[in-house]
Amino acid sequence: MLSPTLLVVLFLSAFALAADFYKVLDVHKSASEKDIRAAYKRLSKKFHPDKNKAPDAEERFVQIARAYEVLSDKTKRQIYDRHGEEGLKAHEGGGGPQANPFDMFSNFFGGGHAYQQARRGPSSLTEFEVTLADMYKGASIDFMIKKRILCDHCRGSGAASDGDIHTCSGCGGSGVKVVKQQIFPGMFAQSQVSCNDCGGRGKVIKKKCPHCGGSKVVDHSAHYTLEVTPGMPEGHEVVFEGEADESPDWEAGDVVLRVRSKKEMGGWRRKETSLYWKETIGVDEALLGFERNITHLDGRTLQIVRKGVTQPNYVQVIKGEGMPVYGRSSMKGDLFVEFNVVLPLEISQEARRKLMEAFQSPTSTRDEL
Repeated sequence: MLSPTLLVVLFLSAFALAADFYKVLDVHKSASEKDIRAAYKRLSKKFHPDKNKAPDAEERFVQIARAYEVLSDKTKRQIYDRHGEEGLKAHEGGGGPQANPFDMFSNFFGGGHAYQQARRGPSSLTEFEVTLADMYKGASIDFMIKKRILCDHCRGSGAASDGDIHTCSGCGGSGVKVVKQQIFPGMFAQSQVSCNDCGGRGKVIKKKCPHCGGSKVVDHSAHYTLEVTPGMPEGHEVVFEGEADESPDWEAGDVVLRVRSKKEMGGWRRKETSLYWKETIGVDEALLGFERNITHLDGRTLQIVRKGVTQPNYVQVIKGEGMPVYGRSSMKGDLFVEFNVVLPLEISQEARRKLMEAFQSPTSTRDEL
């Protein structure tokens, strides 16, 4: 944990840089409250000093907290948009930042536990199909996930306001009750049970949040972008940390996408770094040779030249035209082209005669006796 002196130094250094708060959170100036909240959630976890040991992580964490403190407050945001940070300082009376970034982090994620000690919620795993062309070239694919997030109105308390949260009178705020049970005449045993008045929470809500009905969470459709890297392996898992269902009782788990190429009839096939293509040719091409153009997965035209006879199911290997090697896109595997020879369903008498002439062996001369 940072010392108070170091916090002050970091805050002052953040102000000296006069960083754009929107750039700090990596959001547009028209970003909604949900966008700002999501950005803070993602970045504060990424740069928390308990997790990130980079030299500038502590300073970034402080900047992120300050940016969120301002942009999540409607009044402060309006002043900042109109008059910048200097105008905001004047509004705050020149007193500088008002919130401790670690307190803000703890309040946001619920509870005062250290980052590593937070209880994690369930993660979700989704099979995600992309085209083989996307895995060959690389692509950015936008998608949505429906999930549950903490209610923006009550921040996960379930109450209409802070004043509607009271200490449970049934357990005195401990969350448990002591129950006496008679074992024998004159002999009793005591045991602790969860308080049925507050459900073991120690708090009761007098008036529920009108936005979530006291459930503490609401449904939300979140937008994400999957970055497909050229040559990404089949079944590769891409993790979006902390983007699963939220709850005040846990730190959100991860959203995991298991990326695979779509199963398509015919066309291109893949096995690791090798690509496979079937090309259909006629009998004349199989016997006389041919030139064909194949459109590769990246749109390039690949010319195939065969001279002489091509046997059915013959496989031609084209070096360096397979899948990119994952992490080393300058290197590629090989392309295997298999030729399928199609015979005509029927032939004319004229064609039959010419074929017989072409394939018939010269008759040998008989010796006369």
